[in-house]
Amino acid sequence: MKVLVIGGGAREHALAWKLAQSPKVQRVYVAPGNGGTALEPALVNVPITDLVALADFATHEKVALTVVGPEAPLASGVVDLFRSRGLRIFGPTHGAAQLESSKAFAKDFMQRHGIPTARYAVFDDAGPAHAYVERYGAPIVVKADGLAAGKGVVVAMGVDQAHRAIDDMLRDGAGVVYAAGQAQVVIEEFMAGEEASFIVLSDGRHALALATSQDHKRIGDGDTGPNTGGMGAYSPAPVVTPAIHARVMREVINPTIEGMAAERHPFAGFLYAGLMIDAEGKARVVEFNARLGDPEAQVLLMRLKSDLYELLMAATEAQGSGVRDLELQWDRRSALGVVMAASGYPASPRKGDVIEGLPPASEDMRVFHAGTMRRDDGTLVTSGGRVLTVTALGDPLRAAQQRAYAALEPIRFDGMQFRRDIGHRALKPR
Repeated sequence: MKVLVIGGGAREHALAWKLAQSPKVQRVYVAPGNGGTALEPALVNVPITDLVALADFATHEKVALTVVGPEAPLASGVVDLFRSRGLRIFGPTHGAAQLESSKAFAKDFMQRHGIPTARYAVFDDAGPAHAYVERYGAPIVVKADGLAAGKGVVVAMGVDQAHRAIDDMLRDGAGVVYAAGQAQVVIEEFMAGEEASFIVLSDGRHALALATSQDHKRIGDGDTGPNTGGMGAYSPAPVVTPAIHARVMREVINPTIEGMAAERHPFAGFLYAGLMIDAEGKARVVEFNARLGDPEAQVLLMRLKSDLYELLMAATEAQGSGVRDLELQWDRRSALGVVMAASGYPASPRKGDVIEGLPPASEDMRVFHAGTMRRDDGTLVTSGGRVLTVTALGDPLRAAQQRAYAALEPIRFDGMQFRRDIGHRALKPR
């Protein structure tokens, strides 16, 4: 069978690598892919990003399954397009992807269905937004209502910072793709606690929980500096106890799947609930994503022992039980991934720096590529903000951490940035 993975980041590299392990898969196309997927013998890069051209390609190559990695094509309706052509594809429709593509939609949905989240208000006019900040004070969270690659969020510790964020987001949209075609901001109550990533695989009717994970959004050690798309992750996340897991399935995941189906937007795909877990063990939703997280995908797929192709085929069956009766098998070891980012990331990442010293992959360590490309002479260079995710397995987690940092030691490119404390929350005494 042939499989197509849409996207070109480290998440898509990990998805394609894992799908290629299935004995039923003969070839995995990655569109457009990156410098790392170009080096994998079972993967073939396809330089296509136009959605209609991708559907034409899938038809011509008789692709058995297409898997969508990033959020932008989901928000643009790639799943609806493929389905209209009779092509099998895993991911949410345009309507279902609103859970990520519009923060206002997601917050209103959670309110309608009683899903725990922060107090909020939505504004398209700066005046009332500023008044709301003055009323509630800081800390407070200002979010752009649209896709912002994980960077359209300002956690304002002071009211002046919140006011600046409102002006920036409503003045020019801050480069954000808005679902409603108009700049909006969502202003939320600040939630204290520890974040965790709770991801499930859904067929539109049932949800199958993946292993727990946690990422690190801030660029600097000790969770300092601006938010990014994610600077590292690990799995499992000790903060998600069995009791919290059961509570999240009961209070967040099941009501979301049932609510989306009731509103005629059944959610089939990877559903990511970013949680804030307080000291009493209460979990509230920070955000929804309509796809696997990145870098969470890298650590989860390193641990997954089940056949991903068979799982996704079951989830896209028109008839049958879908994923209801499936069980996932996981490596008992922990996984930890460290993101290496380009100079200037996240504000203005530099491209074109030569990458050297990549270690060979092993059974317990892999380097997943994101912002990389191969020049005609074979030189590997940076081509984006997040460049690599160095990912390792180990038991206990500290062993995975040590292995990942040892593996990235010889890697070099000018201006590279990475955190040296990935996993610190899980390794501190509890």
